[in-house]
Amino acid sequence: MSESFHVRLSKERFVFSAAHFITFNGDICEPLHGHNYHVTAEVNGPLDENQYVVDFILVRDALQKIVDSLDHRMLLPLEHPTIGVTVEGEEVEVTHGVRRWVFPRQDCVLLPMANTTAELLAKYIATLLLETLPDCTPSRLSVGVDECDGQWGYYETNP
Repeated sequence: MSESFHVRLSKERFVFSAAHFITFNGDICEPLHGHNYHVTAEVNGPLDENQYVVDFILVRDALQKIVDSLDHRMLLPLEHPTIGVTVEGEEVEVTHGVRRWVFPRQDCVLLPMANTTAELLAKYIATLLLETLPDCTPSRLSVGVDECDGQWGYYETNP
């Protein structure tokens, strides 16, 4: 018989409010809008010398810092083939076809992804979370992002 252990963190405070827009069905660009995103994380791995997978406090604080960095921001994809993002001084200009938006730089999070979908936001958060847990070597990490009361996108990795 094999054993498996994991911890899951899913707190009411793991919420960020942010604006975004995505493209779908080829190159249809939806209107700018926002969500109250909820985040959850699950870390699988062996028990350590303290008999836990990872310290809850360590994961909680790291995840909270990531969530806070996204809160009340405009989420912009840097790797989208038809959404242009240009930073000039304290402004960010965003274009898609004939549409154009200008945002204050301090209000934007420039993301290394092709589209600001819940799935890719989950991957981004998981990547940052792994970077902040250097003493933890999980066998699996799963991060979920809910963009609309029950519409979850998940990312899992086996680092």
